[in-house]
Amino acid sequence: MKTRSAALSLVATTALAVAIAAPANADDVKIGFVTHVLGNPFIQQIIDGAEFAAADLEIEIEVQGPAGGSPEDQITLIQGFEATGVDGIATSVPGASLARPINDIIEGGMPLVMFNLVDVSVNAPYVGERSVESGRILGAAVIELLGGNDATGVVRIGNCFPGFPVLENRAKGVREALEAAPGLDYNESAYDVTVDPVTNYAAWEALLTANPDAVALIGLCAPDLASLGQLQDANPEVDFIAGGYDLTADNLAALERGAADVSIGQTPFMQGYLPVRILHDAITGAVDVDLTSGGFIDSGTEIVYSDSVTQPYGLPGLSFAELQELAASPDATRAYYQPLVEGVIANWPDYLEPIENEGK
Repeated sequence: MKTRSAALSLVATTALAVAIAAPANADDVKIGFVTHVLGNPFIQQIIDGAEFAAADLEIEIEVQGPAGGSPEDQITLIQGFEATGVDGIATSVPGASLARPINDIIEGGMPLVMFNLVDVSVNAPYVGERSVESGRILGAAVIELLGGNDATGVVRIGNCFPGFPVLENRAKGVREALEAAPGLDYNESAYDVTVDPVTNYAAWEALLTANPDAVALIGLCAPDLASLGQLQDANPEVDFIAGGYDLTADNLAALERGAADVSIGQTPFMQGYLPVRILHDAITGAVDVDLTSGGFIDSGTEIVYSDSVTQPYGLPGLSFAELQELAASPDATRAYYQPLVEGVIANWPDYLEPIENEGK
């Protein structure tokens, strides 16, 4: 592993020295980048990708987001960027309440791209996972870990932001997959497990207390797998399958020590980098694409167990230990994703799909 680590560092140095050539009129471009919450390790991975894009393209980026995940606070930040005269805005869209005011901003001439969370009524392209399909993948993985379609027992599903369309789609996909095992008893509406790490753990603890015979606990958000790992550590006499989302350092640590079982990634580097690239290309005239026509670009699904890592878009293979290195090093992550930058990201108009494909 020492040899591989040295190689990753060398590649990082080389890749970061190669800047993407920006059109001559890009010097003064400024992008406002708004997340639905700040302080979350997964969201920081998206932000890292956006900042790398801005550095490569030699443009300015300012990142903002509400600390508590309030949609009302988020739209205020988006409107603030419009008022200060940025050239384009990238934002997550956690629900329908933001759609109309965002469309008003777009109608006023502001280029805008969505990432990570989407409302399909917004007149802008979206970069994110195929949300229902990712839920199906996670649900199928849990069934396999339980022994197959003959599995029986109680399964509980938790959602840190009930009502967010992407998360509801994930829950739908999980339930569709679980239908393959008729003996499983699962909740049709995901429990609200909140996003704050402290209250998230407490919510999962309460669910396990209420369901001491649970055979699987499935989280739909980044904090869940770390909480479930802690819960398994605290209750070694209860052996449940823990499945969840995102490849943060804490989630990978839970997988490594056997306290969690499977995590689905959604390529946060792509979700941060590509929206900035799309805005840059549209603002500078590097491409002739009407962003108000919308569309969807799949960020790619990652499937991770402690002994295997499946990456999208033909990216180089990774061991679990190498994936942990990436989670701990933004520079190594930037180097690893150079083929994505040169491929899908550079040629993004070729990968636009109808927005409806996001939820299929």
